[in-house]
Amino acid sequence: MSEIPAGAMRFNSDSQKLEYWNGSAWFQVHTATPNLATAGDREPGVRGVFMGGHNEPDPSQVWDIIDYVNIASTGNAVDFGNLLAAEQEGNAFSSSTRGFHFGGDPADNEIETIVFASTGNATDFGNLTATSKTGTGLANATRGIAYLSNGDVINYVTMAATGSGIDFGNASFSDGSQGMGCASPTRGVFGGVFVSPATLNTLDFITISTLGNGADFGDLSTSKFGGSGASNATRGIFMNGYNAPVNVNNIEYITISTGGNSVNFGDSTQANSYTAGSASATRMINGGGGGPITNIIDYVQIPTTGNAVDFGDLTQKRRHLEACSNGHGGL
Repeated sequence: MSEIPAGAMRFNSDSQKLEYWNGSAWFQVHTATPNLATAGDREPGVRGVFMGGHNEPDPSQVWDIIDYVNIASTGNAVDFGNLLAAEQEGNAFSSSTRGFHFGGDPADNEIETIVFASTGNATDFGNLTATSKTGTGLANATRGIAYLSNGDVINYVTMAATGSGIDFGNASFSDGSQGMGCASPTRGVFGGVFVSPATLNTLDFITISTLGNGADFGDLSTSKFGGSGASNATRGIFMNGYNAPVNVNNIEYITISTGGNSVNFGDSTQANSYTAGSASATRMINGGGGGPITNIIDYVQIPTTGNAVDFGDLTQKRRHLEACSNGHGGL
């Protein structure tokens, strides 16, 4: 019998469920959508939130805005509440119930949290082990992972609790900023960073439930930073970014359970950078950006390939914003 390739899928006729092979065992593909229609959303679906950001060219317009959309529908974002302070260039991760914002400019070590099913202002969660201006976040159902932009440090937190970040391990590069991240329930993938003076196409991966250093996953097809990363349980998407001297509109994808280089997915509606993305089991949304400054939200259907389509608009034009959802691929 030939060896089953990691990432292979099958329909289990006994359980009537779709499953994927992770290299050693079959796992069920979860496609259930967290339903927040009872919280005022237009229809059942995953709630995606966008936090903070900066509206150039006015340096005073750093926002404490939190707005949200229902990823299952289309339409403009709605006010959710506010961060504890105006923030840009931080990052985010989330569980099925709570969203988290960490770091930011000016560089700090704060972690804030919101509850997806309600609307309202963020509250204090704890602190990272070091400051992080432009780190990258990802998560499974229990652990939030923060790649810090200060050194090569990776922190984790238990999202159901409150408290400070704990050392997880180290990235394969130091001082990597403006990265993109995504996750399955077992594995996190991170890459596309700026390490002065170079832009890297490197992808690292970790096993979220353990501790340890990042290991080589493969490469993006384009060296870029400042784009968006998001995923369902099997496929990670990397959209937009900056490759000096231009912004890019390409969309790439990986199969998270395997290693290897990214593959072309399609194009976003415009070339841009400093965007923010989140996902449901079927869709990735990608909002904002700074080249040009915009309030546009795009989306793609993750299981297929193709170009992005207009979703709606954020409540404010802004770049360096952060995003997360209650139904991404790590849950």
